[in-house]
Amino acid sequence: MPAYAALLRAVNLGSTSRISSADLCRIATKCGFADVRTYIASGNLLFKTDETEVAVRDTLEQALAAHFGKPVGVFVRTHAELAAITAQSPFADRPGTASVVLFLHKPPAAAALQRLVAPDGEEAALGTREIYLHYPNGQGRSRLKLPALADGTARNFTTVAKLRDLTA
Repeated sequence: MPAYAALLRAVNLGSTSRISSADLCRIATKCGFADVRTYIASGNLLFKTDETEVAVRDTLEQALAAHFGKPVGVFVRTHAELAAITAQSPFADRPGTASVVLFLHKPPAAAALQRLVAPDGEEAALGTREIYLHYPNGQGRSRLKLPALADGTARNFTTVAKLRDLTA
């Protein structure tokens, strides 16, 4: 049975869309997923299932919408995909907390970086279904503007590497 990581968008940020790890695991278990667990309280769900990625995403999005009363974006990757993402990162040699992977549902448009505004030396590169970002001065102070950020959910490289290892 394949292992998956589901990355939830805008969960446990501020006072809205809060969910405990126990509740998230309970929801995923009710969805029929096996070996359910979470990694840090930022919407990272790990589990096994024979379902396809699209079926997993649809099932989780419906269950989470019922729980929250509003849509929650879910981005799903297999262990192999997480391994490829970490192997292909152009910023793998930089500190993992200063590099971010923006997960998308589909490949980014070739022109996705044309409207990038990076006043603090931020860098970006396109991936398969991701955009890699590097924040040399940290993400918290960055004034980076990239329209594609609204289409996905981001995790720092340290977290992505840990999710890769946990899905192995």
